[in-house]
Amino acid sequence: MNAVKMIAMALILGGALALMYGGFSYTRETQQVKLGPIELSVKEKQTVNIPVWAGVGAMLIGGALFLFGSKKD
Repeated sequence: MNAVKMIAMALILGGALALMYGGFSYTRETQQVKLGPIELSVKEKQTVNIPVWAGVGAMLIGGALFLFGSKKD
């Protein structure tokens, strides 16, 4: 399998995952106060939403690359 087909499959898989889950979340630790040896930190949960059009677009581009990207003239 050549590189173009591998990229196409990654785009299709990524687009499908984006459509299934709609986003992802992660925890970020921020340092709020540092007073000598005492340190206060806060863990914040951040959410990143992936738009539907981005998932569909990735799948379409991946499909087009898979079909037409490896044709040799």
